[in-house]
Amino acid sequence: MKVGVVGAGLMGAEIALVFALGGMDVVLSDREDAALDRAIVRLEALLDKGVARGAYLPDQRRDGLARIVTTTGLAAFAECDLVTEAVFESLEVKSAVLRSLDAVCRPDCVIASNTSTLPISTLAAALPAERRAGFLGTHYFSPVSRMALVEVVAGFETDPTRTGWIAEVLRGIGKTPIVIKDVAGFAVNRMLHAMIIEAVRLVEEGVATPEDLDTACRLGLGHPIGPFALMDVVTSDLCLQAQEIMHDAYGERFRPPALLKQRVAAGLGGGRSRPGWIRREG
Repeated sequence: MKVGVVGAGLMGAEIALVFALGGMDVVLSDREDAALDRAIVRLEALLDKGVARGAYLPDQRRDGLARIVTTTGLAAFAECDLVTEAVFESLEVKSAVLRSLDAVCRPDCVIASNTSTLPISTLAAALPAERRAGFLGTHYFSPVSRMALVEVVAGFETDPTRTGWIAEVLRGIGKTPIVIKDVAGFAVNRMLHAMIIEAVRLVEEGVATPEDLDTACRLGLGHPIGPFALMDVVTSDLCLQAQEIMHDAYGERFRPPALLKQRVAAGLGGGRSRPGWIRREG
């Protein structure tokens, strides 16, 4: 089996890695060689530390990167059985990638989107009718190398046999798939962002600090990480974007808090190089 991944960012690179560690040949694509080089450096660092809670044998870790071929084009995707797009969370950007994949992938190739909020049936509109039976969502969670859960989302026209097939493939690489109805935000993000929105409101109202609320979630609710530390990892920018998509879909219950929008506008979104809620320095 040969797998392709479009997008060598934080998510795409690790999606490529877990398939490679599962013994599959992988093609990882991005627009620039520099992005691909950065991705390989990150993956090497992950392998040096050990990944996925011991789910992989030492020889699999050693051979994992050797199974990944990088490219700035899409021609190599013509040989793939499964291709996952993991590009920027934008309907326009993802639709453009899907149209490009349709032009090069085999008719029987399963195409998956790693979207975290956009409905699969909406994205499927970018594909011709005959391709939609083999199109579905596979929403991984960050960091992909450690998080076992994958939401599998079938669109209106997805063939149920393809949904079952991808679930078996995911189990084969150590993931735990759950099948979710095709709605904006799916299941996990709807639960998560309801909590994040309320947590930011508590800070706005002066009820508690971000640090104390993170402590409350860890020690009172048993969460491994609090909402503010989580926002610093995935970035407040991405959280705001997800909330805006769900606000459009569901109304007031997902309206992004003013404080979150202000912090993103001020460059306090967290991530690798910027200050966030808990981490004060980049």
